[in-house]
Amino acid sequence: MTTRILISRRSIQLLRVLVSGIFLVAGTNHLLNVEKTANRIEQASFKGIAYFFGEPHWLIILSGIVMVAAGFLFLIGYKTKWAAIILMMVLIPITLTVQVGQITTLGPLFKNIAILGGLLFFILNDTNNLLK
Repeated sequence: MTTRILISRRSIQLLRVLVSGIFLVAGTNHLLNVEKTANRIEQASFKGIAYFFGEPHWLIILSGIVMVAAGFLFLIGYKTKWAAIILMMVLIPITLTVQVGQITTLGPLFKNIAILGGLLFFILNDTNNLLK
């Protein structure tokens, strides 16, 4: 038995807009401040995770492009589920590399966990059928 829950169209749009903002800003920041971002990775306790995926400078540029592109698609609601999956795939290694292990930065760690929750909402729900 499937239970349908009615959710306000405005609340879904607002959630999508608010969650996309962090990726648009962070992606732009990655592209404009590659060296500063690379230094953050170098100081991270788990920088080995980044190196596992490749050379950090290229990863920063690639993640910046992906965050801006997928963040924009997420913002406008085009292929929302796929954009959320892509953003989640970028968010998890960034969170593990930079936030985990930084005991003084629990706020940013839990911010990323909250963002992950917002992305999971769009991954797990067909928001086209929720709009009322």
